[in-house]
Amino acid sequence: ELARKVAATDTSVLLTGETGTGKEVFAQAIHREGGRSGKAFVAVNCSAFAKDLLESELFGHRAGAFTGAAKDKKGLFEEADGGTIFLDEIGEMPIDLQAKLLRVLESGEFLKIGETKPRKVDMRVIAATNRDLPEEIRTGNFREDLYHRIGVVVVRVPALREHAQDIPLLVDHFIRTICAEYHIPAKRIEDEALAELQTMPWSGNIRELRNVIERLIILSEE
Repeated sequence: ELARKVAATDTSVLLTGETGTGKEVFAQAIHREGGRSGKAFVAVNCSAFAKDLLESELFGHRAGAFTGAAKDKKGLFEEADGGTIFLDEIGEMPIDLQAKLLRVLESGEFLKIGETKPRKVDMRVIAATNRDLPEEIRTGNFREDLYHRIGVVVVRVPALREHAQDIPLLVDHFIRTICAEYHIPAKRIEDEALAELQTMPWSGNIRELRNVIERLIILSEE
């Protein structure tokens, strides 16, 4: 319900929760239900790149801007123009790059690496983290001004163990989609097995549940 409310606006959203809870699924749903649904949804995992490479991915660069920059590169800010950019694991972003991101969010302008003239960009920002950002602020690892800029609305995505009543719905969905993906007849899970799944701790959350269902579908004989 909270996600539906914020989807109708252009406000910045911060999704929090453990790994595997479905934060990117929520981000896609917010984009799809909003006014930018016909435009690009661009996702970037801030923990997947070294600092210099992440900056180049976000801002883009001109040919010759640095060693190895053989040609112009369009950054993800440009790709997301008119649409939504999803900054996953934003708590992993280096502190100096956080300052540059804040300037983009506040001014709507960014400077491609190797250029001197700013470019305008119009994008919605949805960020996600599994870190405790207020604690990261206290330890000096995250900028407080950026936290307030990206977290106009904070949506906490609960761990699977907190909504175990949804496991039968998720299992049914995964069985149908995975069987279709592998082109095999739809399988059925017995009630006893389903009840057992609802008692498990699921430290890996929904991602772990999906992996278990996929493994069961592949290995089950009947």
